[in-house]
Amino acid sequence: MSAPDLTALSRELGGRHVTVAGLGVSGMPAAKVLHRLGARVTAVNGGDGEGPRRQAAELEALGITVRLGDDRTLPKGTDLVVTTPGFKPASPLFQAAAGAGVPVWGDVELAWRLRGPDSAPWLAVTGTNGKTTTVQMLAGILRAAGLRTAAVGNIGVSLIDAVLDEEPYAGLDVLAVELSSYQLHWAPSLRPHSGAVLNLAPDHLDWHGSMEAYAADKGRIYEGNQVACVYNADDRGEGGIPRTEDLVREADVVEGARAIGFTLGAPAPSQLGVVEGVLVDRAFVENRRQQAQELAEVLDIDPPAPHNIANALAAAALARAYGVPPAAVRDGLRAFRPDAHRVTHVATVDGVSYVDDSKATNTHAAGASLAAYEKIVWIAGGLAKGATFDELVAASAPRLRGVVLIGADRHLIREALARHAPEVPVTDLDRTDTGAMARAVAEATALARPGDTVLLAPACASMDMFANYNARGDAFAEAVRALAADATSEQ
Repeated sequence: MSAPDLTALSRELGGRHVTVAGLGVSGMPAAKVLHRLGARVTAVNGGDGEGPRRQAAELEALGITVRLGDDRTLPKGTDLVVTTPGFKPASPLFQAAAGAGVPVWGDVELAWRLRGPDSAPWLAVTGTNGKTTTVQMLAGILRAAGLRTAAVGNIGVSLIDAVLDEEPYAGLDVLAVELSSYQLHWAPSLRPHSGAVLNLAPDHLDWHGSMEAYAADKGRIYEGNQVACVYNADDRGEGGIPRTEDLVREADVVEGARAIGFTLGAPAPSQLGVVEGVLVDRAFVENRRQQAQELAEVLDIDPPAPHNIANALAAAALARAYGVPPAAVRDGLRAFRPDAHRVTHVATVDGVSYVDDSKATNTHAAGASLAAYEKIVWIAGGLAKGATFDELVAASAPRLRGVVLIGADRHLIREALARHAPEVPVTDLDRTDTGAMARAVAEATALARPGDTVLLAPACASMDMFANYNARGDAFAEAVRALAADATSEQ
């Protein structure tokens, strides 16, 4: 990949007044590259603490105007707004922009427009859950094939830096790109090599306004796909409606682009799936006389939970669409290790396994985690974000040995348990102090028996008690390790 030629975009934006909404991982590089293109840049940010002030000083040293403490008012004379993820479409800044006829681009839209003719193609992933894991798996498979790649986007790495060929992203062959619904909303020009929607479940509806709008934004990832639109054949909504497959049907793609499904069952033609513990490809078969190509074993995946097998199949489908050989799929999956707080086995104490899935911040993610174990003592609760829990509890009830509830909205889960699993013992912890998680682990241990799994899969956000889901998972792991140390000392 060669560095992009910025001449065309410089002609378009040079001398124009561009407002960058938000700083941080994507706002800072956006402001810098717009300034480099010759635009008159004003960066606005709602926060004005120590971090934003440091960022403001860095931008002001370049000659960029920065306004801290006000991200609601549109600067006078703005010709274009470039926004970071997270700003709601109904935000006053965007309402003012719409009233003035000012277009809004997201950071992904800007990155896409910055690409040159020889830029690395994008293999893009979105979905309610599993995005980061799938993108990391995909990057590992691509590397196993000898390709120069990076996992970028919503995973925490600016796409703008990657497409500008800045170090350490110089000379990449292909990008593994994680995209959120927020980013896709503001990226109308995006046209990936291939894209995947892993799953769809209600989430961020306060941002999008409705499930239909949320799904439509996810479906933008398929627009203009050149080779493959990868969908989850098992992802079905009410009445068996094929949710992600329907998004493919609605997409306007390049002629010849294929719909490629993945399933945890035996695959049909043009699908990847699982047969007798083996990941099988019936979409990109190299030998026409073969009906299927073996890619890897389920046991090559860490952990081999159903939702993680689905992630691996999606990553394999995108890699195969790019021409990666089967052996690289196997080698990439074998080498992959998940990030912390994603179905992470912390310890086994007195025959009871303790698993940290603090990243399960919504009901869809928690349901996938609960489905991976036979007998569970479930630690759940936090900020519900408008979610309901009846469907999750009803589906999981046969697996529950007991439940320990924490957090501000735990009563919602308790009420669902009373309706759908009244026989399951429930411990309700009315605590938000720093020792609450240790107490939750102790209560869960009292309910567990040898062979059970104590599972932290909260189905809720963490900010009522913790800084983030990482801190919540760390507290769980610390309590489990203290339990394990006590058990060892007693032997």
